[in-house]
Amino acid sequence: MLHQRNITGVTVQSGRGWRRSWRDARSVTLACLLLVTAVPLRAHEIPERVAIRAFVQRDGGRLHLFVRVPLEAMRDVEFPLRADGSLDLVKVRTLLPDAARLWIAQGLSITADGRALDAPRLLDARVALPNDRAFESLAAARASFARPALDSQIVQWKQVLLDVTLQYSLPREDAALVLRPDLAHLGVNTTSVIHIVDADGGDRVLTYSGNPGDVALDPSWYETTLQFTAHGFRHILGGVDHLLFLFCLVLPVRRWRSLLQIVTAFTVAHSLTLAAAALGQAPDALWFPPLVELLIALSIVWLAIENVLLTGDRLASRWPVAFLFGLVHGFGFSFALGETLQFAGSNLVGALLAFNIGVEGGQLVVLAALLPLLWCVRRYAGVGRDRAVIIVGSALVAHSAWHWSVERGAVLATYRASLVWPAPNAAFALLLLRMALLVAVAMAAALALRQIARVRVAPVTDDAAVGPPR
Repeated sequence: MLHQRNITGVTVQSGRGWRRSWRDARSVTLACLLLVTAVPLRAHEIPERVAIRAFVQRDGGRLHLFVRVPLEAMRDVEFPLRADGSLDLVKVRTLLPDAARLWIAQGLSITADGRALDAPRLLDARVALPNDRAFESLAAARASFARPALDSQIVQWKQVLLDVTLQYSLPREDAALVLRPDLAHLGVNTTSVIHIVDADGGDRVLTYSGNPGDVALDPSWYETTLQFTAHGFRHILGGVDHLLFLFCLVLPVRRWRSLLQIVTAFTVAHSLTLAAAALGQAPDALWFPPLVELLIALSIVWLAIENVLLTGDRLASRWPVAFLFGLVHGFGFSFALGETLQFAGSNLVGALLAFNIGVEGGQLVVLAALLPLLWCVRRYAGVGRDRAVIIVGSALVAHSAWHWSVERGAVLATYRASLVWPAPNAAFALLLLRMALLVAVAMAAALALRQIARVRVAPVTDDAAVGPPR
């Protein structure tokens, strides 16, 4: 039955004196403590790890959901046990519908054309054994509910699975559906695998941890564009390492033409590797993401050292450095995109372009705020102290970036066991071919940028200063 947490008041009669009242109160308190310690805690514990599997399928004017969760995730339920401690599979059936509505159905909300659907109809809720493989496909999951329910098996309650099937009524067959699964509360660490099956049998698999937010079952191109543009914009504004790299990149630049060359080179470079990684052309080894994160931190240190040691035209013409490090930062952007690209549906290319547009928009916003600030600092520092501003700012950034490099290097060192030379097979040859193609495209883009950099747009553009006139 569902537990109710009640607070019981104890009234002690005082007619026989305070001594007996104190003894009575002490006895009642001791009895309560013994009672509390005797109550099993299994109904109130939160599982450490919970794995959720689900299938979602539209069937005309209805939407079917098949969900499997561990039974121990149904908290506040005292499960009936046999004398040997195993779960009573017959008596537990009466508790499953309420548990399924409370812990599963209430955590699933669906909108059709922007309007919330009514509560689903619970078609069935039953337990399954831990070795049951019914949820490996939609057909097997659907067939499992047609089999007789378990009744005589001996199994511990923490090993049992709960299978639930829900049905939603749709206002029309082609309604735009958005699912919001909020089931992370079922465990401390909750991982979900949701299969979205279309009418033709196509299966789109979503894998995520926690709550993913709104998930469009069949996202349109404009929904994908808005979603991933906002995602790219938020990512660049929240990426401190990318922002510090951009800060070091433009800190010593005083000419608009140099600034345009640097920003363009960085944009082209990270767009190349971002697209390559999103299309599956990047290494998938475990050590690759830690390596990229380390290189991003080292790129900031490199720029900061350049800002301190170099002066004049050598800093103004640093677009090749921006291009080289932009290739590394593009892989960093791809890690953030890769986690959400699965929600784009069939709009893979549109999501990639929208994410990149969001990143570029975020960079422009940062530059629009950063350049006037640098202009003010240089103006009030004076011409003679302009160099000191660059050195102090770069030193502060290098201090943080160096600590990141040490920390990320330690993380990369933990993957030494996987840093082995791959076997010379067809897969390795294909990887080399992909890398060679990416290098060739990057070199072609760098040569094109070099030719563009040699063209002077106009004298006024080349002589215009980003900061105050010298």
